[in-house]
Amino acid sequence: MTEEAYIYDALRTPRGKGRADGSLHELTSLRLSALTLNAMKERNNLEGHAVEDVIWGNVTQVMEQGGCLARSAVLASDLDERIPGLAINRFCASGMEAVNLAANQIRGGAGNAYIAGGVEMMGRVAMGSDGAAIAVDPSLAMDSYFVPQGISADIIATEYGFTRDEADKLAVQSQQRAKRAWDEGRFAKSVITVRDQNGLAILDHDEYMRPQTDMQSLGALNPAFQAMGEVMPGFDKIALMKYPHLEKINHIHHAGNSSGIVDGAAAVLIGNKEFGEKYGLKPRARIRATAKIGTDPTIMLTGPVPVTEKILADNGMKIGDIDLFEVNEAFAAVVMRFMQAFDVEDSKVNVNGGSIAMGHPLGATGAMIIGTLLDELERSDKEVGMATLCIASGMGAATIIERV
Repeated sequence: MTEEAYIYDALRTPRGKGRADGSLHELTSLRLSALTLNAMKERNNLEGHAVEDVIWGNVTQVMEQGGCLARSAVLASDLDERIPGLAINRFCASGMEAVNLAANQIRGGAGNAYIAGGVEMMGRVAMGSDGAAIAVDPSLAMDSYFVPQGISADIIATEYGFTRDEADKLAVQSQQRAKRAWDEGRFAKSVITVRDQNGLAILDHDEYMRPQTDMQSLGALNPAFQAMGEVMPGFDKIALMKYPHLEKINHIHHAGNSSGIVDGAAAVLIGNKEFGEKYGLKPRARIRATAKIGTDPTIMLTGPVPVTEKILADNGMKIGDIDLFEVNEAFAAVVMRFMQAFDVEDSKVNVNGGSIAMGHPLGATGAMIIGTLLDELERSDKEVGMATLCIASGMGAATIIERV
């Protein structure tokens, strides 16, 4: 008999600006991970070998984020040293994949509980500093028509007819929704205050947000990827070799309608019924389904569409069965393509803002949006939600949760 995998708790740190003057910059990835694990332990009174494993996503696995950061984080935390640790990397979906792996381990009977999530200190360990064969090995880059993600986002906009104004409108909406969520305390259940060793608060809010953003301020920004596309090294030419039906790439994305570079961590406590009974915990939701898929590596960021089709088909569901969606705002066109493909009203998508407003700490975001989805299902008294992300190199991941 297959075990049910339940979410008992979900928490995250605030997102700090991913640069030297960001509030979390003084903390290492190890320290922020340990603080997050400690918060999960304390909130749920976990003692001894309470969970089977800690599965921890982080994308740039070098320097302080290298060497199986998951195990290091366990040892640096107050968790029992008998709990091991598994560091994983599925690029932007690493935090979600950690949750999905944990859920499927429980379903298969491999342990009663897991802590899953991830971290990324983008201000300390620069994105791309680990290298990537698809970008640096000519034998693969040429065969796969590799272009950077920003170019991929602009390809989506060109292929599916999205304009700069539409992208900027979505970005303004993300900022407005995030501000409303913070003003109304919608994140209060999940966001922990990050404190220093003396107990003093370092950060208690998402500091990347720019709630004053409007269409006029965004209109003043130059397209961020036009130069690398059109001048040097000329990635538009590579894209047009792959998609010759396009006359030119329409560059609509910039810093204001793309996800922000931030620091942050998130964790989800997942267990079976026996675990909840042992620790006196009430399940908040069950993980109903998980999915992942590979997609075209050049346009790269369309993964949320085919992975949604897959997860719905595999589980006998329709798009109308989902009450709320979290679609990671890596770039505005990613979310617009998702809503276009499924004819989903924007009132059901990212209702509390997303990564354009609050930032995208790569290894943590997948776990963060699952927690945000769960909180909003409870707040709005809805039943079923789905979280999904686009992924570098052409992949998609999704998780469907259902309140219990």
